[in-house]
Amino acid sequence: MTEAVKYYYRSKEVCKIIGLSYRQLDYYDRTDFVKPSINNGAGYGSRRMYSFDDLLKLKVIKKLLEAGVSLQKIRKAKKYLEENGNSSDNNFLKVTLISDGNSVYACSSDKDIIDTLKSGQGVFGI
Repeated sequence: MTEAVKYYYRSKEVCKIIGLSYRQLDYYDRTDFVKPSINNGAGYGSRRMYSFDDLLKLKVIKKLLEAGVSLQKIRKAKKYLEENGNSSDNNFLKVTLISDGNSVYACSSDKDIIDTLKSGQGVFGI
């Protein structure tokens, strides 16, 4: 671990803070949905270490699941935001996400609302 990285969270702490089961967290990592950004578990005995941004992503995902959005739709929305944003930025955390339970809308700083599940179709501008 480098000196620049001062804060990290282990899997057990992440589960407690976010309210996920260890099984869910492990599934997200194994399927490349949300991987630990500080230290990826590279085998038996190694520890996964998550950053604060990782916790924010997991919290957003948990809130969308609680709102009734399926994991498949969340994956699609996350993929759309990552592919259509600036590659150096974490676009999933740079927008405000809104959901009606069926779709996931992204509201950016320029006040446009787009439907992330319909390839970025504009909903309306404010």
